[in-house]
Amino acid sequence: MATRKRQLYDYVLADLDAKIEEAQGAIDSAIESRNSDTKSSAGDKHETGRAMVQIELDKSKMQLAKALTLRSEMARIDPVKACEKVEFGSLVTTNNGIYFMAIGIGKVTLDKSEYFVISLASPIGQAMHSKQSGAIVKFQGREFEITNIE
Repeated sequence: MATRKRQLYDYVLADLDAKIEEAQGAIDSAIESRNSDTKSSAGDKHETGRAMVQIELDKSKMQLAKALTLRSEMARIDPVKACEKVEFGSLVTTNNGIYFMAIGIGKVTLDKSEYFVISLASPIGQAMHSKQSGAIVKFQGREFEITNIE
């Protein structure tokens, strides 16, 4: 049976792969639309339409680049590595939730349990960074006790 950490890792990768596929599809569609658009007698409408397609194409390319960057970040994680302190790739259980230190995508529900997939660069990620099990982390007026690190 896969560990929670492995399941979260696989979930995040699948989510990123879906975003990559979606962005690539949008790029392909925009390129096809731009290339098949023939110039009509209404030149200004044609140019406006091409400009709109180009804006969508640029936006999709940026989304693809971001998703690919996040995917390569995730590839640096070893989902079976046991961590003794909070670091990139660790799964941190606290009295106020479970945090996967990876990339910042927010709350994820997996097998009816909630997890927070966050970046170490986030404020709470920075507060927990390098802490060990049993440590108390103060964040936004609340105390988090780290009860387990995987």
